[in-house]
Amino acid sequence: MSVAAYLFDLDGVLTPTALVHQAAWAETFNQMLALVDQSDRPFQESDYLAYVDGKPRYDGVRSFLQSRKIELPEGATSDPPGFGTVQALGNLKNEAFRKVLQRDGIAPYPDALGLLNELDLRQIRWAVVSSSANAEDVLAAAGLAGRAALVVDAFVATAEGLAGKPSPDTFLYAARLLGLEPSRCAVVEDAISGVQAGKSGGFGEVIGVARHDDSGFLLAGADRVVGNLAELIGDLV
Repeated sequence: MSVAAYLFDLDGVLTPTALVHQAAWAETFNQMLALVDQSDRPFQESDYLAYVDGKPRYDGVRSFLQSRKIELPEGATSDPPGFGTVQALGNLKNEAFRKVLQRDGIAPYPDALGLLNELDLRQIRWAVVSSSANAEDVLAAAGLAGRAALVVDAFVATAEGLAGKPSPDTFLYAARLLGLEPSRCAVVEDAISGVQAGKSGGFGEVIGVARHDDSGFLLAGADRVVGNLAELIGDLV
């Protein structure tokens, strides 16, 4: 059965914002680690991949803090950016991310833009399913605003009570809005948590995008791994 719609993660799949997110997390967590006398063990890429990548922002904070046995009160989403609560720390990271996005902008990966152009040409629908609260801003900065059939982001997940990745809830919600069974949709992800979400949701194909390293994607449940989205153009009918 041919794929009727593609469900794309955003950061690291369509745009290189994963690197911006990683830098913002490192800046935020390393400031916090200095305050609790753990600056000798700085936040590194391995921490980002293990505890943060692909997860909703506050889940990422909780996961990393737990890995370092650091306890903070939960707080509220309205907490000002800072180090006193889980929510404040997440808000501080988001502030750092937005500053970089506004200062430097973002462009889509050329291979991603080529694939999206082909999908539009062939009238194959595609959606963005992101854990980020900045998805709409990133799409606008990348010149992709209004092109996706729908965007399921952190705001939608909160409003609809959808669990974040690695739960399949956000992908399943996107498929439902498109009027399609999961088996008719392909999930395209660069994060282990996203691949796990696609696998557990019973989607027709789960594709891992390994722009730097494909370790773990197949073990997490990807049906295949590609290094470049242009490899998917040959699948289109």
